[in-house]
Amino acid sequence: MQARPNLTGWLMVSPLAIVLAVFLVLPIILIGVVSFWTATEFSIIPAFSWENYDFLFGSPVTYSVFLNTFKYAIITWALTFSIGFTIAYYLAFHIRTQTWQIALFLLCTIPFWTSNIIRMISWIPFLGRNGIANSALISWGVVDEPLDWLLFSDFAVILAFVHLYTLFMVVPIFNTMMRIDKSLIEAARDAGASGRQILWNVILPLTKSGIMIGTIFVVTLVMGDFITVRFMSGSQSANVGRLISNDIALLQYPSASATAIVLLATVLITIAILLRFVDIRKEL
Repeated sequence: MQARPNLTGWLMVSPLAIVLAVFLVLPIILIGVVSFWTATEFSIIPAFSWENYDFLFGSPVTYSVFLNTFKYAIITWALTFSIGFTIAYYLAFHIRTQTWQIALFLLCTIPFWTSNIIRMISWIPFLGRNGIANSALISWGVVDEPLDWLLFSDFAVILAFVHLYTLFMVVPIFNTMMRIDKSLIEAARDAGASGRQILWNVILPLTKSGIMIGTIFVVTLVMGDFITVRFMSGSQSANVGRLISNDIALLQYPSASATAIVLLATVLITIAILLRFVDIRKEL
């Protein structure tokens, strides 16, 4: 009698397992296989070789680009967490009616109704040398000449990242905050806790699962993004995604595959480290 429920469970999960195997696991395996091939200017040689990994780990450019990628990820995470936590806290604890909470939350999603590329490129005329930002600063007397670092710089890249990915931090944090029992906050307030103590000792611990989910979303998205770095830095900066994109443009698929495998391993290690701090399955 017990075998039948087990069989039913396997039959129910098998369609999703097949989809994941075909569209996720199999492509990763193929990328891993191709990463051990070699390539010339005219052909790809399907022969096992460590050449791509030797070149990758032996080049100082690799370490510089990975450090740049982590820099973008850490700074973007810090800014998106600060903004996202503040927005989620305001929606969850300062907006009393559920109707207004939903309305304001949907308002935060309006930018996602357009393409990421369109939202990113929209910063270029705003931050340009003759753009709105520089024109306003000059007219207000803040600066005497246009600021060149507003566009095609790390500042522009991080600004675009924050704009694109803040909502990925707002949603999970807001979701966990809405499930906090308000009586706990009232009890802490009755016990004489200040607003800062309630935030640090009650709200933050109870929202750590949402913070961790948002962190995983933001960090992985930033580390894999290459188009934002290309456009907003004016091709003056690079991350790992750009290395892969450049190799693909040059038809160096084995080299691109090796870099992709290293990036995937780096992201998985990062996620594993993050999950050591919070057991999401117990918190959700």
